[in-house]
Amino acid sequence: MTLPTLHGLRLIANPAASPDALYGPRQCAILSPAGLAAARREIASWPGYAPTPLVALPGLAAAAGVADIRYKDESGRFGLGSFKALGGAYAVLRLLRSRPDRHPAEITVCCATDGNHGRSVAWGARQFGCRCVIFIHATVSEGRRAAIAAYGAEVIRTAGTYDDSVRAAAEAAARNGWHVVSDTSYDGYRDIPRDVMQGYTVMAEEALEQIPAPPTHVFVQGGVGGLAAAVCAQLWQRYGARRPVFVVAEPDRADCLFRSAAAGRRVAVPGDLNTLMAGLACGEVSELAWEILEPAAPFFTAIPDDAAVAVMRLLADGVDGDPPLVAGESAVAGLAVALAAAQDPPARAKLGLGPDARVLVFGTEGATDPDLYEELVGRPAASVAGAA
Repeated sequence: MTLPTLHGLRLIANPAASPDALYGPRQCAILSPAGLAAARREIASWPGYAPTPLVALPGLAAAAGVADIRYKDESGRFGLGSFKALGGAYAVLRLLRSRPDRHPAEITVCCATDGNHGRSVAWGARQFGCRCVIFIHATVSEGRRAAIAAYGAEVIRTAGTYDDSVRAAAEAAARNGWHVVSDTSYDGYRDIPRDVMQGYTVMAEEALEQIPAPPTHVFVQGGVGGLAAAVCAQLWQRYGARRPVFVVAEPDRADCLFRSAAAGRRVAVPGDLNTLMAGLACGEVSELAWEILEPAAPFFTAIPDDAAVAVMRLLADGVDGDPPLVAGESAVAGLAVALAAAQDPPARAKLGLGPDARVLVFGTEGATDPDLYEELVGRPAASVAGAA
């Protein structure tokens, strides 16, 4: 099968990254082997826990001219439809355990969200018995709002972007004595985002245990950087200087990590960040994430929305016998970049994406907005899942 042509890839090498950099005390203070072990013990004890599948896509690999593509399918994680179930809920539990002086029902947690993180925090709050308020910004879909409210959270819609809703949540928490459970960190706010990221490392470690041979290339979605940093940290700790080529993928309309790599410091992206990849529509880089990504992530990329939609459809159809997969619009940026690079000789050469490459990607969500999924793919998610 011939792949659809994916245009518009932007690729930058990170001048601050070094393959010889050690995973040192600064990084261990953020994400550590002990932290992973604790998160894994806890999350594995929750009802419904099971490692999500790592799906082999040999048809897609052959079409892309690489040896292997493995897709970590997070669409079934705890019934929430995304990897975010691992982070927000775990951080809620850690917060409640840090306050043994108060009954959970006396505690209110809050956060800003594009959809999936808020759903996880709301689910965790219901599981562990505290009150929850979630802030969403202007362009979050009604379907995602309703999915959060279904877990008993109060949902407040604000004007502006995701970053504006982050500030609204922080201001409301300060006024009301609530606790912010955010997946992004900033000056003076690090402990809870660290717990969120530590939850994500469970997914990364599952994948590295499931894969039959170490990957040569790993492509991961950006956003504020928490997921990318969690995966990067696990690769760095496990493989050291022999770690795979690591590529961060972002929407070209919300490329704060790409711009930060180019500038050599964290920079913000202004404007409305109006990308279809709603879960990645973030304009400001997480402080904690950057402390891991800046010295260790060699490549940052950006891809347009139409490439993500093309890959959603490609996965739904299956390529040359591959199983059909339901992937939401924020799930596929990493795979879209991998396929776009495979079609672009300079990018392919720069990344060393040769015929022996073994590629690992993370399909971070399923159809978390079913109406939007059907609009973009042309058929409902249930019909794709039913064909698997």
